[in-house]
Amino acid sequence: MRHNYSFDLLIILLILLFIVGYLVAAIKHKKKPWPKFRSILWITGFVCILVSVIGPIAKLSHHLFVFHMIMHLLLGMLAPFFIALSRPITLLLTSLKTQHARRVTRILRSAPVGLLTHPITTMLLNIGGLWVLYTSTVFNLIHESTFLLNLVHIHLFFSGFLFTTSIIAIEPFPHKFSFLFRSSIMIIALAGHDILSKLLFSNPLDSFGFDDVQLGAVLMYYGGDLVDLLLITVLCYFWYKSANSNKTRAFI
Repeated sequence: MRHNYSFDLLIILLILLFIVGYLVAAIKHKKKPWPKFRSILWITGFVCILVSVIGPIAKLSHHLFVFHMIMHLLLGMLAPFFIALSRPITLLLTSLKTQHARRVTRILRSAPVGLLTHPITTMLLNIGGLWVLYTSTVFNLIHESTFLLNLVHIHLFFSGFLFTTSIIAIEPFPHKFSFLFRSSIMIIALAGHDILSKLLFSNPLDSFGFDDVQLGAVLMYYGGDLVDLLLITVLCYFWYKSANSNKTRAFI
């Protein structure tokens, strides 16, 4: 696949634009000072995106499945995790003028957004998308078409971001679900991810060597579980925090 350096430059400029835009909004935050650790999380997330689509990992992912899986973990799991925790939607709403913030809020309350951010929908987009990618001809086609490859990259990130956002539910979406329901969806997603990694371990892929695929599948299993453990920890933290808050209000 021919390398497009102008496309790499465009990606770098877009990433810098998003990072600078967030930092400017954080510095100019109207209310209390915006926590610095959220800015660090935002930058870390975009660094994960950068190293996954540009550089050695991206080049080797076309030849070695284990590097493809490193790209998958960075772009589809770690980057969405860090960026979701940085609360970009909250920062956007609190940075906009009142009339503009109300327009964005109306969009967030709309039925299409409610459907798109429903935990079941995000799980199907995220885990279901991976099953389609690795159990169909799509995986072979992305190594022949730059357009399709970029489309899959976009899907990996946004499906991962929507899933993470719907599970931790710390952004001001009006469509929120109970911790028990979100935990159940998380368990189903974790099972789907692990079963797929075991399937890859047992079945060869046409584009890569069998030993290479097995190594990538092991990385998918344990690396995915590690990121999922981070997500579960965050979910449990907010569940504990919410339970204590409710107890305090009841006592008062």
